[in-house]
Amino acid sequence: MSVAIISDVHGNLEALLAVWQDLSAQGAAEVFCLGDSVGYGPDPEEVLAFLRGKRVESVMGNHELGLADPAYLSWFNPQARQALLRTRELLSQDNLDYIARLPRMLVRRGARLVHGLPPESVTTYLFEAADGLLAAEMAALPEDICFVGHTHELGLVRVAGGAVSHLALGRGERQLEEGPRWIVNAGSVGQPRDGDSAAKYVLYDPSARRLEIRFVAYDASETKRKIRERGLGEIYAARLG
Repeated sequence: MSVAIISDVHGNLEALLAVWQDLSAQGAAEVFCLGDSVGYGPDPEEVLAFLRGKRVESVMGNHELGLADPAYLSWFNPQARQALLRTRELLSQDNLDYIARLPRMLVRRGARLVHGLPPESVTTYLFEAADGLLAAEMAALPEDICFVGHTHELGLVRVAGGAVSHLALGRGERQLEEGPRWIVNAGSVGQPRDGDSAAKYVLYDPSARRLEIRFVAYDASETKRKIRERGLGEIYAARLG
């Protein structure tokens, strides 16, 4: 049975609801989140309420970390920092407390889940890591598959015998053969940055070791209106197409 891996919803309730309808139709047995459910988007409270209501397990993203520990606010560029401060104003204390409790990594269905980079980095982007580091980190893990988010773009890394290959990952199915180790970059539900405004997520069948990358179209006009209305920054509306 397949599980759904979602990432980087970023307060985009309309995208999340469209993805949820799709993954439900696909028969996903469970849903896991790679973090950054908040930030940039206009509905952080509603997104967290939905995910918590559906009992979706999540790891901590860098936006959650910036809310949980103000020392990390300096990590963000000024525009993103301002959006995160506005996001804090839109969140209840209950959800701020929930965010502070999020783990930096999970292991579920034989795969590691982390926002940025294995083994449990919240802030490091996959593209920042040298191939030697990726090979060493994956070799040290008990799991041979790791799902990451953070970049807002799909991608696949294959590690075999110390050799690292960076592979394209797009719409459709992909088999992860046994032997190599794999890092799967799951893209973004709510703030894609790959030139395609569709919400992206991954269906993963652990027994078959098969991925299916799903692209879900939705009407982003309401999300963009709310981003502007709530003072989160024009750039985050414009990125939705």
